[in-house]
Amino acid sequence: MRISLKIIILLIVIYSINIQTLHAEQKIKIGLLVPLSGKQSNIGKSILQSVRLAINKINNSNIEILPKDTKNNPLETLIKAKELKLEGVKIVIGPIFNNNLAYLDELNEMVFLSLTNKNIKNPKNIISAGINASSQIKTIMKFKKIKDINRTIFLIPNTDFKEEIEYAISQSKIKLKHVHIYETSPTKLTRQIEKITMYKIRKQNVIDEIKRLEDSNEENKEWKIKNLKKKDTLGGINFDSVIVSDFEEGLKSIFTSLLYTDVSPQRVYYITLNQWFDESFLKEESLQPVYFPSINKENYDIFINNYKKIYNENPNQLSFLSYDLMGLIYYLLYQNNFEIDEKIFYKKNQFKGKVGIFEINKNKINHILNFYKVENKEFIKIF
Repeated sequence: MRISLKIIILLIVIYSINIQTLHAEQKIKIGLLVPLSGKQSNIGKSILQSVRLAINKINNSNIEILPKDTKNNPLETLIKAKELKLEGVKIVIGPIFNNNLAYLDELNEMVFLSLTNKNIKNPKNIISAGINASSQIKTIMKFKKIKDINRTIFLIPNTDFKEEIEYAISQSKIKLKHVHIYETSPTKLTRQIEKITMYKIRKQNVIDEIKRLEDSNEENKEWKIKNLKKKDTLGGINFDSVIVSDFEEGLKSIFTSLLYTDVSPQRVYYITLNQWFDESFLKEESLQPVYFPSINKENYDIFINNYKKIYNENPNQLSFLSYDLMGLIYYLLYQNNFEIDEKIFYKKNQFKGKVGIFEINKNKINHILNFYKVENKEFIKIF
């Protein structure tokens, strides 16, 4: 009886050791769907190199990255995703672009961490890992509370991204005075901004006040008239801040139009969405200060320097995000005893990455971001 018991105990120990060895030697296969040929291949290459940097940092030889070339084509993306499935992959970083998600709902036993920042109308097995509008608006809400900003208007360009912004506004419950949808053509844009800012009324106020003074017997009226003639408008505006969900030249056109209508950043807060520290804004002194939510700039600069040292070139912005996604996957797998299960993204969790803090819950990822302003030709962290 004692011998039998010893044998059973010995078998249990051996079995446990074998299981541990199996886990230690088990390959962790992570798919990567990016364009490695064609016009967008530079983005795909940069993401692949960043993922490899992350794997080197993790320093676990069992992690295996399986890159596939999507050629930035939806059908090719599906073909390559099916190849990954045959190779036993359940978790994939990518695709990058929203249009390449079209057919991936066929592979519902796989989960795709897409770098898109669009959250709506995606297949159920897609987790949007990009810096989405909801995360950015929540960060802006925090800034509004700090500065006691109460009369905010939101300007949204009439583009494909409009619906995403409107959804984020409704989900965040941000308090707004008004939401304006504007056309991006210069002529229409100028007319719309003039209407929003009541420019013609305020301009006419100057003319009317000068005439009133000229017809009056007020003291120092010449001095008052002289000062009025220096003004372009007279009278208040009904908002204290403006959020613009546009980028690059489109964003600058909006702010320039606001300046034209005598609504300067010294008068109202100019706020926008994540600009990835667009250095062209540093030169636009007349548009400063401009406020925006974004990733952690200090970590971003360190990442760029490390990347350049190894690859002798600048990384694409999305590379920084893909670097963190590899860390996020490893962190969640570690918590799950390295059982590769797509359900690890369903449980409520947080991961502190280089970008910022990732909030994971029910196959959704949001980001806790920092907040910055552009002023005096530099980026300044607010929080």
